[in-house]
Amino acid sequence: MKAWVAPEVPRLPGVGQVPLVHDHASGQRRVSTRGEQASLYVCGITPYDATHIGHSATYVAFDLLGRAWRDAGLIVRYVQNVTDVDDPLLERAEQNGEDWQVLAERQTELFRDDMAALRVIPPAEYVGAVEAIPLVVEAIERLRERGAAYDVDGDIYFPVAADPNFGQVSRLSPGEMRELFAERGGDPDRPGKRDPLDSLLWRHERPGEPAWESSLGRGRPGWHVECTAIALRHLGMGFDVQGGGSDLIFPHHQMCASAAQALTGSSPFAHAYVYQGMVALDGEKMSKSKGNLVFSSQLRADSVDPMAIRLAVLAHHYREDWEWTTDGLRAAEQRLERWRAAARVLTGGAHAGKVLDGVRDALAADLDAPAALAVVDAWADATLADGTAASESPTLVRDTCDALLGIKL
Repeated sequence: MKAWVAPEVPRLPGVGQVPLVHDHASGQRRVSTRGEQASLYVCGITPYDATHIGHSATYVAFDLLGRAWRDAGLIVRYVQNVTDVDDPLLERAEQNGEDWQVLAERQTELFRDDMAALRVIPPAEYVGAVEAIPLVVEAIERLRERGAAYDVDGDIYFPVAADPNFGQVSRLSPGEMRELFAERGGDPDRPGKRDPLDSLLWRHERPGEPAWESSLGRGRPGWHVECTAIALRHLGMGFDVQGGGSDLIFPHHQMCASAAQALTGSSPFAHAYVYQGMVALDGEKMSKSKGNLVFSSQLRADSVDPMAIRLAVLAHHYREDWEWTTDGLRAAEQRLERWRAAARVLTGGAHAGKVLDGVRDALAADLDAPAALAVVDAWADATLADGTAASESPTLVRDTCDALLGIKL
């Protein structure tokens, strides 16, 4: 599956720092990568609706990580999936009276457009669930061989008991896991399961649903194993960062990790589990199921500058839960206008690099975007007020904002 066109990223003088990130599984900050290559898997969309601000916040957050890695001189291997066959997609297609494949491709293309407009650097591998079915089947067959898969009325399940470390990613109690499992697409009460938390690997064909021939019988993949199979193929076991919204901690990322660990007999699946906070609207988490959404594409259609959208997101630390407001967007538009006005001031100064150093320091400290914005704010305010930032080259500031923050001035 094709991704989107990558933005041009300026080269900056010197070398940046490898960021520390907050690892949910350990509850501690840790170095985000351990070598000359950095590997990242971020769970992608289920394309049954347009990209809302919560999605945009997630992919902008991990774009910051990728930009910081590149600035540190690392080779970045970034993989993202698209869950282009799943129950929510099929249900929406039926509601709309359209072919599910047409719906999936239209929404995936809209997502690509949004990401390109927000200047998100695309993944090296952008993989749809449908094209990954052979990988999924292979993974399930290997789980079967290891005694880590069983049949319930033709469907195939993963037994969580197969992973001795089950629960270490989510850090939740069994009761908390069961409650979330029921809320987030699981089936804890299905008869025939060995454990209420066992997750679906392969769904056998139902009337009117898409299905594919395989050694497992005609059917389609379960959600979690899709990401397990794609990540293992393209990144291997023990990659650096598994990322996504915090609503993926359980069951999705826990199940992905447990299946991989049972399949390979090793751990960890990822060395750090990093999560974007939830974005709310009118006091409730923004979600497709609730319909309380602000769409990135609609904002763009309303002539909102994508850089203002990106700045509105970056005004919040990625781990923070926050609320989208028109006031927040207005403040981002004003900030963008102020930065651009300052960047037009011809100071003729030397490349002192204070803004560059400040933004690098902020991103190194768990991707502290608000602190990075404050560095640029201080430069812009001083430049516009009385030229006291005249030693800072506006060209270097523009390149810093572009390369590290993804903001084109």
